[in-house]
Amino acid sequence: MAREEVIMQLDNVSRTFMMGEVTVHALKESSLDIFKGELLVILGPSGSGKSTLLNLVGGMDRPTTGRISFKNTELTGASDRALTNFRRNSVGFVFQFFNLISDLTALENVALAAELVADALPVEKALRDVGLDDRLNHFPAQLSGGEQQRVSIARAIVKQPSLVLCDEPTGALDYTTGKVVLKLLDDISHKQGRTVIIVTHNTPIAGMADRVIRMRSGRIIEITENENPLSPERVEW
Repeated sequence: MAREEVIMQLDNVSRTFMMGEVTVHALKESSLDIFKGELLVILGPSGSGKSTLLNLVGGMDRPTTGRISFKNTELTGASDRALTNFRRNSVGFVFQFFNLISDLTALENVALAAELVADALPVEKALRDVGLDDRLNHFPAQLSGGEQQRVSIARAIVKQPSLVLCDEPTGALDYTTGKVVLKLLDDISHKQGRTVIIVTHNTPIAGMADRVIRMRSGRIIEITENENPLSPERVEW
């Protein structure tokens, strides 16, 4: 993997919160450089801190200590408006359970995201890129789980974001459909040059990553680089 440009840096970042009288250390001091165009997989059991880390990267939460910068712009002390603009313009989100609006068609769900930014892809192109050009006017209830997830990916990429953040994107899908979704995410990273971060507990998915982050008990315990990442078609679980 070429490491030509660091687009995000996390420096000794932590996140704690109070649960009653108990202090919960959701993420302990962690540092990470994130590179343009890489496919990064974050592995760990439930409660390991991986979703907390993803929320911090995506500007959905603020660190308790440490600093976060994106393309040399400090996010740590950014205003709510600045963080909203960062999420709107630079981040696309893909969730386990799709989060589509049920009374909007596939086209309308993606168009809603396109309206948020000045330089969006044509909505039809975003859906064509995920293989749904013949399902534009179908509502979520008329789509399979895999098709709904592809709509959510189109919704993420229509904004042309630098970061595509995926929280268990295959968790609600069967094996065959999951591999289709992984192929799309691989293409978004390696053909479109966007940074894709996948949070998962499904260890074999790590085989297709450029780098793998392993987490346990709120800490990054290992960062490894795959010299020869697998194609998504060869990932087995």
